[in-house]
Amino acid sequence: MTQETASGAGEAIEAMPPPLLQIEGLHVSVEGEPILRGVDLSVETGQVHALMGPNGSGKSTLANVLLGNSAYEVTSGTIRFRGEDITAWPTDVRGKAGIFLAFQEPETIAGLPVIQFLRQALSARRGIDMSVLEVRLMMMEWMEKLGMDPSFGERHLNDGFSGGEKKRNEILQMAILEPLLAVLDETDSGLDVDALRTVARGVHTVREARPELGVLVITHYQRMLDELAADRVHLLIDGVIVAEGGPELARRLETEGYDAWRN
Repeated sequence: MTQETASGAGEAIEAMPPPLLQIEGLHVSVEGEPILRGVDLSVETGQVHALMGPNGSGKSTLANVLLGNSAYEVTSGTIRFRGEDITAWPTDVRGKAGIFLAFQEPETIAGLPVIQFLRQALSARRGIDMSVLEVRLMMMEWMEKLGMDPSFGERHLNDGFSGGEKKRNEILQMAILEPLLAVLDETDSGLDVDALRTVARGVHTVREARPELGVLVITHYQRMLDELAADRVHLLIDGVIVAEGGPELARRLETEGYDAWRN
């Protein structure tokens, strides 16, 4: 290989973009109690990754840490987003940068219409004051794509919503806010099969419009992964990722449970 060729190869390597999300050696404690004990995980642009594990393994802790919840203390390790170290970034800065969390139990805010909530959130995300009309037009377009009743936007945020409506509202937010990375924290929790398929179809619809979207799905269930076709599956037990693989790992977990990977 000539010096010129070697130089060109080096430039090509340097030009490769960093992973969308890269977690390295992450240790997290809550009120002094260690929860995550050295998590390494990487998600590329456009990929769907699944994080599975039994109750109490640290899955929701990881979701909260990714959004900068101050109740969780990062004691060591780093979180990088598009190559930048965001470990110390506050929640609002992460949201503006393009990280979105769909909550396991979405918060109810009586008196705040969905459209007003989305207007405030989208204005913050874009750094400009969005008009009600602009947001309404975006909502109407997406509600049609997602098969949602147009009157949905006038209802108060999650007030009186069924479990399925709350989760569909989260998908609507994900569509309109246009994040680069979506973390779905047990979005399938409490849903029957039909509601789960509706939510999964919503995620598919958003990804079809924005194929560069990276998704980290936190779930207990194989059925959610069947619907979303995860590229990679990670198994978290006692705060450590003990196995990684393709969809076959999720199928094995479905039949064997978690005992085979416990110490």
